[in-house]
Amino acid sequence: MEAAELGNLAGVRHVLLVLSGKGGVGKSTVSAELALALRHHGKKVGILDVDLCGPSIPRMLRAQGRAVHQCDSGWVPVFVDQEQSIALMSVGFLLEKPDEAVVWRGPKKTALIKQFVSDVAWGELDYLVVDTPPGTSDEHMAAVEALRPCRCLQALVVTTPQECTSIFSRGGGEELARHAGVPFLGSVPLDPELGKSLEEGRDFIQEFPKSPAFPVLTSIAQKILDGTPARIA
Repeated sequence: MEAAELGNLAGVRHVLLVLSGKGGVGKSTVSAELALALRHHGKKVGILDVDLCGPSIPRMLRAQGRAVHQCDSGWVPVFVDQEQSIALMSVGFLLEKPDEAVVWRGPKKTALIKQFVSDVAWGELDYLVVDTPPGTSDEHMAAVEALRPCRCLQALVVTTPQECTSIFSRGGGEELARHAGVPFLGSVPLDPELGKSLEEGRDFIQEFPKSPAFPVLTSIAQKILDGTPARIA
């Protein structure tokens, strides 16, 4: 497809949709940490936060309250680091109270998602990580349809390991991946430092290399770099 047809996606080499079947399983956490891990691998990363139920990525990356502007080609994303290696666009930037869920009817939500995808001036990106709403809905279809022209569109599903019992059980995500016939990327262990770093807007990948979650997250990032579309638990 010609660059003109791709529009603002013309400079995006890979798109990674981060999905979950329900809320509260760490989807936004994984999105933020993957972006940081990919950045530490020397990649330029964009994050598109279309989780209208609770746009939390700006808070996790210390970008909450930042103003967004428009240029001739659309919205200008917010850079979250001085090197401008992570660009972020979130619905949270457009809300008066970003910690509150958006209560809109379906057509308005899908229109906003399509506009976000097509109207953000991303420039050149190695990876665009898309943090989607939890569950399955028309919003996901809107995101997929808007991103379909982009090459290398992949999906990563975040799950919890349990069958509605103990959160410390194991193997649920791996079994789900086996049943679906897709690769299993890894299981991120519970670590209070991970949640704390996100609450404080700190770079977990850089500051906590001794955490048990660190090698798993970096391994997952490496598998993504190697071109593996998969699920994660």
